[in-house]
Amino acid sequence: MNPEMESLRNPRVDRGKARSRHGVLGTVWSVLVRLVLGFIALSVAQVVIYKFVPVPFTYTMLFDSNGWTRDWVPIGKISRSMVDAAIAGEDAKFCSHIGFDQDAIANAWHRNQQGGRIRGGSTISQQTAKNTFLWQGGGYLRKAMEAWYTVLIEAIWGKRRIMEVYLNVAETGIGTYGVEAGAQRYFQKPASGLSKVEAARIAAAFPLPKQRAVVGATGFVRRHGNVIAARENVVRGDYDTCVFE
Repeated sequence: MNPEMESLRNPRVDRGKARSRHGVLGTVWSVLVRLVLGFIALSVAQVVIYKFVPVPFTYTMLFDSNGWTRDWVPIGKISRSMVDAAIAGEDAKFCSHIGFDQDAIANAWHRNQQGGRIRGGSTISQQTAKNTFLWQGGGYLRKAMEAWYTVLIEAIWGKRRIMEVYLNVAETGIGTYGVEAGAQRYFQKPASGLSKVEAARIAAAFPLPKQRAVVGATGFVRRHGNVIAARENVVRGDYDTCVFE
């Protein structure tokens, strides 16, 4: 018998099919809910653990074809000039925002509409969330996860810990991660001994560490480093109290 005719003669067939569809959708929805709840629980656990434990490695380090070197140091053993330089070069509103700088995001969007090199509006908090928990590159999923982790670290870590982790996981050169390894590589000294100019040179290379020279920098990188060095005193007076309070 034709299935359609059977359906007309027996309404229970349609009801059975409907229940079957609802059952499949219910199962899919249940799985999605469990995945989301599992991710939330895992991410919160990660952030809580890393509030107290040094980050052992990141995905970027693991998949770096050049290998990687990183020496974790507490923020108390990092030159204050390095903190000033990071804020001056990467995120002047670090102490006043809650993870996102709306003005920087808007400005980056407008510049990108005009063409040329794509610029981001990421704060140090966003960069720390990405570098610590996620992978490099774009995509809506990664951006959404970055935003979620940014909210978490702002709420659970606070500014001092965010800066400490940032300065320990940020790439400072080919196969080099963290300012301690960077200071040893470029200036043969610990991060605690970095001068204002040396810290500014490292900060100038943060956005593109594989392409920007720290020692012997010329052109834009050198000029950018000089601007950062000049701004460090202003930053110290206005912004870094949230890190060294």
